[in-house]
Amino acid sequence: MAATSVPAPAPTGPLAAFVRFVVCGGGVGLLSSGALLLVSGHAPIALANAVVTVVSTLLATELHGRFTFRAGHARLADHLKSGLTATICYLFTTGALLALHAVHPNPGPLLEQSVYLSASGLAGVGRFVVLRVMVFATGARAAAGTRSVGRKPLLTRRAVTVAA
Repeated sequence: MAATSVPAPAPTGPLAAFVRFVVCGGGVGLLSSGALLLVSGHAPIALANAVVTVVSTLLATELHGRFTFRAGHARLADHLKSGLTATICYLFTTGALLALHAVHPNPGPLLEQSVYLSASGLAGVGRFVVLRVMVFATGARAAAGTRSVGRKPLLTRRAVTVAA
């Protein structure tokens, strides 16, 4: 039985990848919001948020690897790097809110959400760039010697049969 080769998806430009990033990340964000409502009824909000954040980051990283950047299955190193970017984004948005409260002790909900969403948008663009250039870069995966979508298997059934 001959091994079939699946052609690698054609690379796409940064704009198409960014649209997929927003769709995948936004979808996971909406799911996370619902999950947080469900979990927070059974656990303290800080614990519920931590669990939902970890699970949603794992899911988003897998989706970004497979669909956004078309780099295939996310490896452990990809999850760790992505988790680091998510942590940095969290710190950035938290810093923006703390700065707002330092200069305006009682901001209204509209101002607070405006600051939060603006900081989240900036953090998201930065995260996209880091994930595209450093985590899921096709050249970086090839240099590391990892298999990517579309490469032939290292061992085929025939090679194993011949070796035996």
